[in-house]
Amino acid sequence: MLVNMKEILAVANQHNFAVPAFNTSSNMILRGVIEESVALHAPAIIAIHPDELSFVGDSFIKAVIDEANKAPIPVCIHLDHGGSYEDCVKAVSLGFTSVMIDASLLSFEENIAACKRVCEMAHAAAYYVSVEGEIGTIGNTDSIETGSNVIHYTDPKDAGRFVEETGIDALAVAIGTSHGLYPEGFEPKLRIDILDEIKKTVEIPLVLHGGSSNPDSEIEAAVEHGINKVNISSDIKAPFYQKCREVLADQKLREPNVIYPPCIDALREVAGRKIKLFHADAKAALY
Repeated sequence: MLVNMKEILAVANQHNFAVPAFNTSSNMILRGVIEESVALHAPAIIAIHPDELSFVGDSFIKAVIDEANKAPIPVCIHLDHGGSYEDCVKAVSLGFTSVMIDASLLSFEENIAACKRVCEMAHAAAYYVSVEGEIGTIGNTDSIETGSNVIHYTDPKDAGRFVEETGIDALAVAIGTSHGLYPEGFEPKLRIDILDEIKKTVEIPLVLHGGSSNPDSEIEAAVEHGINKVNISSDIKAPFYQKCREVLADQKLREPNVIYPPCIDALREVAGRKIKLFHADAKAALY
């Protein structure tokens, strides 16, 4: 069942769980994410970054739409970290049901203007396309995604004004995470106190980016305190490609239907743990 992110997160917000947004850049990853979400009867967000889209090609979105329509669970197709208005227009034209415009590195006023412009375009589409914005800046390690060397925490006082003036459907907040896998020895610390203050200020669903490598206890606490969408990229790609390396140690193997199934299983194991950690398992019944 293909839905937009406003629809999929409204239920999560009401029932206090988070929907995983799995970055998907191949048919194998798509298969693993969909299969595990169906197995756990969980809603799913298929997130595709502009760099990932440039690799898989526009036609890949048709395959994602087909899988979403066939799935017995709600599925949203989301543009992750759209870097420009043009990125978002292209995504809407391809059939994405949700887009993120990431103008968080601009000034606050410029960020508002950029998000408002995308909302006016996306909300006017034939099928309402939801929009995610971000205030504050997420840290960055080795990811392709936008980030900053210094984390600028979301100011709760700014959140209400930002939501009201832009018309966004979901807000990504900066509370102490970074994109990518953290360096060895680095111990992240989420500011749940800031999250609580933001939650008092805005009613729309809140999003956590850069959740890879954070302790499960912190992520679960963030969900319990109001996060409704958690982005997952490195955490599912790492086990998939590690298993690929192990399988390809047998240099006689060459058939994809032999090489990839154990890799998909490795991805599914991690995806399943994330779904349960976010309390999203069995929640498809709520839609």
